[in-house]
Amino acid sequence: MVSSHGFLLSLQALTMVSTIMTNTGVIATQGQAFCPSSSCGHLQDIRSPFRMQGDPQGCGFPEYELVCIDSKAIIHINNGRYFVTSISYSNSTFWVVDANLDNSSCPIPASNQRPYVNGLPSEGRTLLDPDTVTWAAFVSCSEMLSDVSSPFLSCCSGIYQPVNCRSTKNSFAYVFTTTFFPMVGDIKPSCRYLSMIPFGSRHVKRPDNASYDDIVKFMKNGFAVNFPYRNGRSYHLVINTCLKDANGYFNDKISNSSIVDQTLAAVFGIDLRFLRCVNDYSYRSKLFWAMVAMISTVVIVKFVIVFGILSRFVFAPLTVLTFLAYKYWKTRISIDAVEKFLQMQQALSPARYAYTDITAITGHFREKLGQGGYGSVYRGVLPGDVSVAVKMLSNSLCNGDEFISEVSTIGSIHHVNVVRLVGFCSEETKRALIYEYMPRGSLDKHIFSSEQSFSWDKLNGIALGIARGINYLHQGCEMQILHFDIKPHNILLDNSFTPKVADFGLAKLYPRDNSFVPVSAARGTIGYIAPEMISRNFGVVSCKSDVYSFGMLLLEMAGGRRNLDQHAERRSQTYYPAWVYSHLTRQEVGEICEAFDVHEVERKLCVVGLWCIQMKPHDRPTMAEVVGMLEAGADGLQIPPQPFFCGDELTGSTSYFSSELSAISENG
Repeated sequence: MVSSHGFLLSLQALTMVSTIMTNTGVIATQGQAFCPSSSCGHLQDIRSPFRMQGDPQGCGFPEYELVCIDSKAIIHINNGRYFVTSISYSNSTFWVVDANLDNSSCPIPASNQRPYVNGLPSEGRTLLDPDTVTWAAFVSCSEMLSDVSSPFLSCCSGIYQPVNCRSTKNSFAYVFTTTFFPMVGDIKPSCRYLSMIPFGSRHVKRPDNASYDDIVKFMKNGFAVNFPYRNGRSYHLVINTCLKDANGYFNDKISNSSIVDQTLAAVFGIDLRFLRCVNDYSYRSKLFWAMVAMISTVVIVKFVIVFGILSRFVFAPLTVLTFLAYKYWKTRISIDAVEKFLQMQQALSPARYAYTDITAITGHFREKLGQGGYGSVYRGVLPGDVSVAVKMLSNSLCNGDEFISEVSTIGSIHHVNVVRLVGFCSEETKRALIYEYMPRGSLDKHIFSSEQSFSWDKLNGIALGIARGINYLHQGCEMQILHFDIKPHNILLDNSFTPKVADFGLAKLYPRDNSFVPVSAARGTIGYIAPEMISRNFGVVSCKSDVYSFGMLLLEMAGGRRNLDQHAERRSQTYYPAWVYSHLTRQEVGEICEAFDVHEVERKLCVVGLWCIQMKPHDRPTMAEVVGMLEAGADGLQIPPQPFFCGDELTGSTSYFSSELSAISENG
């Protein structure tokens, strides 16, 4: 539909131009329609645009004036004389024969046809029928050619044939045929151009390697010329001819092209074809520029119409579809965001696994990572190649309390410094806890090693991370979580040595506003248990109990030795905090760890640790205050009061604690 409409619009506009120009021509010829037809020899019905010599001035056009000599109609083209052998008004062509071919026994055509220079034709050239594409080119060479191959493609040109009747001792004439319009640059270097002429039609096959005599016979048959055949005042003929050419072009596109090509031909192609034709017949003349202006207007109008049609039937539906797709995409984004959130929530919550799943995850408990108070820990791999640590709870040591404690506490905790519970298993008496895997192991493997593995800054960062994790347990959750077993063994390190608080088997949940926590029995590990856990004479059990354990952990991190060193050389060093405090007060911090010089971080860890292990819970800082102290520098920290019994009282207090702790297992 679009193609037909575009063609009709172009044809209508061009027909209008043709009608206007034709009417103008009729007025100019002043009664040309009343001129009678003429004849000359066998050539009958000679009429407009042709005229015979002696006809009235208003008949025909001067460019088409014929002279009848010896019953032969003669016309002059480009200063050359040609016999007109036939006229086809329906095809707008007439056949001519070069008159020079009859005047010599060794004829060559007139030299009024010139080869192209740099591919451009000379102005005022003869315009040939498109079906007549074969040329005969004559050249004169200064030497005999050893290579007679054509300068053109062998498929389209013949070889150089000698013209012996035109050759002399110092000049050698040749002729070759070609379906290309010859150009000066294509002639052999030793040759110069003589003349050239077209011959034949699509019904006459080009002679391959024909001799000079054969070529003369073909030339005497003549060639077809379109009219108008030159620049002139026959504008209406130019328009009629170019309309026919454009119409033929479009009909060919309609029958042999895709819908896209048809549309382009209707909108632009037919008009460009018409302009090219006008330019060929009237090279950059006033007619050409007038047609450029007219066709430009037509193209703009057609473009507007086609754009309107496309907007109505293509762009508008596409816009609606795009809008609907965008709305659907926005809706899907919202739905996907919700689904992603729910999946994340599901991923953050511990998943329940069957015992067969645990067996598969651990590879039948192939790789054992360690042994704890309540069972063994194995390495496992979840789908997606996610490494985990699987803690199998022993039936003989666990009555279910630790399992419930772990799932109820860390099952809902998500903090960078708290180990994450990935899942759990509970089938009859078989129970397991699945944690994220910590490849660097526990902290005690590093701080108690013979070689110092951390810099002081790294050690301070680890201490700060642990403090933040414990503070989150105390203040960041809806319920207050007391760990009751803070020690290096329960601090795990990931690949980047980020610390994570682990092992919540002794943990308890309490309301955050509780100032004290009822505990039926002492919980924890010897050396890290707060005094109030042993005897209520020191105070009530609260979150400050975890502060005490953290203080002992800090002192171990600073000193790199256990709090209860059974191999100390002097009895006064048996209780490690007392030894630390005595050296701090005497400004002998360097003796804490003989392998390293005194460092600011070392002193800060010791001072903060001593503040945390004050005997009375109300004298200890909260974990939030501990975080602030670790984030600050060491210069602003004051030495705390003496946190324990000294001198002679130390032996008695140690015996008292030993008797109280003897009933408490190492693994609480």
